[in-house]
Amino acid sequence: MKKSGSKKFVIPAAACLAVILFLCYYFFFTAMTRGEGSRYVYIDEDDNIDSVYAQLDTMSRSHALAGFKTLTRHSSYAEHIRTGRYEIRQGEGAFTVFRKLKNGLQASVRLTIPSVRTADKLAGALSRKLMADSASIYEKLTDTATCRKYGYTPETMLCMFIPNTYEVYWNTSVDKLLDKMNSESKKFWNFERTQKAEAMGLTKEEVITLASIVDEETAVDAEKPMVAGMYYNRLKANMPLQADPTIKFALKDFDIRRIYHKMLTVNSPYNTYRNTGLPPGPIRIPSVAGIDAVLNHVHHNYIYMCAKEDFSGTHNFAETYEEHLQNAAKYSDALNKRGIE
Repeated sequence: MKKSGSKKFVIPAAACLAVILFLCYYFFFTAMTRGEGSRYVYIDEDDNIDSVYAQLDTMSRSHALAGFKTLTRHSSYAEHIRTGRYEIRQGEGAFTVFRKLKNGLQASVRLTIPSVRTADKLAGALSRKLMADSASIYEKLTDTATCRKYGYTPETMLCMFIPNTYEVYWNTSVDKLLDKMNSESKKFWNFERTQKAEAMGLTKEEVITLASIVDEETAVDAEKPMVAGMYYNRLKANMPLQADPTIKFALKDFDIRRIYHKMLTVNSPYNTYRNTGLPPGPIRIPSVAGIDAVLNHVHHNYIYMCAKEDFSGTHNFAETYEEHLQNAAKYSDALNKRGIE
């Protein structure tokens, strides 16, 4: 009799336990998001629990979102929301997602430093990958005290950014980002590169500034050491570089397709027709290929160059001004034939 009576309780209890376990699994451990692939939640300093729910609602199954809300109600997460970019992988349940958000277990972002010309363009590009807005990034990039902290000026600050791809967190502060870029720059300037710069009698900033001109002159990596050698010859001879890209930078007009004589009189320290030596800083963030082209420049006697008349993107080089005038005439005729003004 006792065994029969106990079975009356065991079976319903087991059934209730099974239902409870099933509901726990269903609400907390079945896939939270709809569709395939990972989804991302971005939480900034202005977000509260309702805005977090709103983001999750656009990608979540209703029962899983209910499970997430249940976990939130029984924790302190609503009062301690952590900023960041969080990845919700396919198949992850509400419990795993809740644990990530509560503990700040972010997914990193791949931040590529672009070869842009100006600080405002860099700030804009970085802000599209980071929580920080472009205005706060630009303010740091152009702030004299901040630049001095890293050994730069507002004119040379872009020298610190080596155009590679880095792993960072979306909510990284601007100060921490600059610290990382400074560290990566020091890694880039290894013993070999530093020794080559010193052998040329150039600082790292001067190498990067020259590389920025080389990059603007040609997109053909194979020709860059030749172009770098030509400009280095002019530097050693104390000749004006007479680099057309510096005129575009001085005028802040990067759509100019043809440089005319009247443009060469612009009053700017970046005008390398009026001023000898290098400009105050780079006219863009140069490529690694451009930097290494300067450090490994071709040793030759050319001091003039002119774009080839076939518009191949390469150049004719010359040792004498007379030869250069002939090359320039051929290129000018080609521009006129194409109606390029």
